[in-house]
This record gives sequence, C-alpha cells and structure tokens, in this order.
Amino acid sequence: QVQLVESGGATVQPGGSLRLSCAVSKHTMDYYAVGWFHQAPGKEPEGVSCINVRGSTISYRDSVKGRFTISRDPAKNTVYLQMNSLRPEDTGVYLCAARMQSCGPTWSSSSAYRYWGQGTQVTASS
Repeated sequence: QVQLVESGGATVQPGGSLRLSCAVSKHTMDYYAVGWFHQAPGKEPEGVSCINVRGSTISYRDSVKGRFTISRDPAKNTVYLQMNSLRPEDTGVYLCAARMQSCGPTWSSSSAYRYWGQGTQVTASS
C-alpha cells in the first residue's frame, strides 16, 4: 500500500530555509521512486526533484539546483527536501508523489506519478 504524508511547510522570509518531510509506508520506500512537486496558485504541479529507491539517481529542476537537496532515510521511511535560500517564487504547495519506475526522463511530469500526498504550504515572504 502506497501512502505519502507531507509536513514541514511554513512561512519564512526570503533567504530562509525549510526542511520538508514526506512520510511513506515501508512498501513505498522499498519499491517506489519519490518526487517532490511545487504547485503555485492557479498552476499545475511542476517537478522539483526526484530520488529513486536506492538513492543512486537524483534529479533537480534547474531553478533549485544548488539550493534544494533531496534525501531519503529508509530507517524512518521518510523522504526529505531541504530548501535553502528560499525565494518568493518558491511559494506554493509542495507535494510528494510516488512512481513505480525510477527517476527517468519523465521524472518532472506529474502524469508520470500514480500516488500523491495532500501537500504542505510553503510561503517565502517578507
């Protein structure tokens, strides 16, 4: 059974940091790649990052490279997104999602993921 629950969203000033958590079932951790998506108001979710089952394949959207880091902790069944140097345009709902395939060329497409969490709100504003 695939389950995903996000947490860690908050309001921070531009330049601040947050760590988002995606708690997953053990089954999800063992068999699914997990992606993080950003949904700005009135827009479709856009891929931010993806990590495969072994953590050996990681992908990032260009705008977050060097600022965001994805990681996974199998002991806690949790996937993290460390967000540094936050910008106002990073504001939105962040969702984690799971797909059976590894993080391949379609990792940033929301249609490539079957299972989704409910999301957590991130606001970067002064």
